[in-house]
Amino acid sequence: MKLKQLESVLGDLEQFSNPKAENSFGDVSNKVVADFGCGCGTLGAAAALLGADQVIAIDIDSDSLELASENAVDLELDIDFVQCDIRNLEWRGHVDTVVMNPPFGTRKKGVDMDFLSMALKVASQAVYSLHKTSTREHVKKAALRDFNASSAEVLCELRYDVPQLYKFHKKKEVDIAVDLWRFVPKRNQGRGI
Repeated sequence: MKLKQLESVLGDLEQFSNPKAENSFGDVSNKVVADFGCGCGTLGAAAALLGADQVIAIDIDSDSLELASENAVDLELDIDFVQCDIRNLEWRGHVDTVVMNPPFGTRKKGVDMDFLSMALKVASQAVYSLHKTSTREHVKKAALRDFNASSAEVLCELRYDVPQLYKFHKKKEVDIAVDLWRFVPKRNQGRGI
């Protein structure tokens, strides 16, 4: 079956009349959520659609922010956009939850850990982040020992098809195992920096 056919078939399925969109941890609805390295804005848009009080999308790249802004407008979402290098972030406001899909750190070693470190400094309640499954033990150890997380839990393992988007990608497509993590910062850590 071709992708267009699949989309058509799935689009015709009966839908819930009153769907229950919930986050079982209560980290998004009625919260201030920051999307670190927002790219095209997918995670920030999801947070807004799940009822976040405020969403702040942060990225270093102006083209990414422009695309994320266009996507928010298309979805009629109120999202604040900030251009900044996460590694140089000087945050003064309150953020309950950080969501992010950081660079995996294969090209720039350690950049994923820079994102995680900053997220755990900024968030007062939780950090949701995607990391390569092959780095699971390293991520857990760094979060708990070096970045002061009180807990680090893999919620699920996903398969992620990464297409050849950049010149440094050697293969047409790569299938990568990715963990969705939930980290909880230690109390009084997320008061802004």
